[in-house]
Amino acid sequence: MKTLADMKTLAERIERLFDRPEETPGVEHFQAVDELREALNRGIARAAEPAGNGEWKVNAWVKKGILLAFRVGRITESDAGALRFADKHTLPLRNALQGARVVPGGSSLRDGCYLGRGVIVMPPSFVNIGAYVDDESLIDSHALVGSCAQIGKRVHVSAAAQIGGVLEPVGGLPVIVEDDALVGGNCGIYEGAIVSKGAVLAAGTILTGGTPVYDLVRGEIYRRQGERPLRIPAGAVVVPGARAIGEGKGREWGISLYTPVIVKYRDEKTEKSAQLEDLLRSSVRKSD
Repeated sequence: MKTLADMKTLAERIERLFDRPEETPGVEHFQAVDELREALNRGIARAAEPAGNGEWKVNAWVKKGILLAFRVGRITESDAGALRFADKHTLPLRNALQGARVVPGGSSLRDGCYLGRGVIVMPPSFVNIGAYVDDESLIDSHALVGSCAQIGKRVHVSAAAQIGGVLEPVGGLPVIVEDDALVGGNCGIYEGAIVSKGAVLAAGTILTGGTPVYDLVRGEIYRRQGERPLRIPAGAVVVPGARAIGEGKGREWGISLYTPVIVKYRDEKTEKSAQLEDLLRSSVRKSD
């Protein structure tokens, strides 16, 4: 296993190579990219990591390394059954899974994504480079986990949910879904939003940096504040809602705009629903 000193050295090499875009790619570039992908696969390097007190720290050098891989890679073809693909040679598909389960049927995992023990990926899904999916989480059918997104333990990303990335800007916080959260079907989480531990997003909920979230329980409105991302509180239950336009033609025409609404916080009934998800997850492990 690479040490912290090794990671520091790799970070310094990537920073140096990233800052010399005019340089012709060579062995040093490809070796640094290969080492970064290995560290990402093993969860040693992360695009973002917990920094204590509920905060998250961005590791900009990891993002720079991923962007470096795009910059220096050359297009190469690869086979996947009856289909042929073409992508940068520095961004191959991942093969070794180390305890995760990827059910056959059209999913794609880029090398350089981390899948923890007991993770299940249902087909078809896509997990991009830099993504981190922690132990016992489930990525359901037609779901996307974008580049650098961070998914906690025992998270259920339901069918057709979209977890955006945030590869650029390199200092920007990626989308984060913390432990024990439930992301319902057809949800979308974008622009570095954070879903805190145990929160539940009902089907069809969309979170972006520019959309305020109305908390009917606590009487608060949550939104992105400068560099601080939108954060859904721990245990919140969020549903799709609407707010009326209060002036101009919007008011005259009776138009409302979409907004997420927190209608409750997890209670015994919600916990029973979460237990049902655990049972469903267990049955998938046993039957698929």
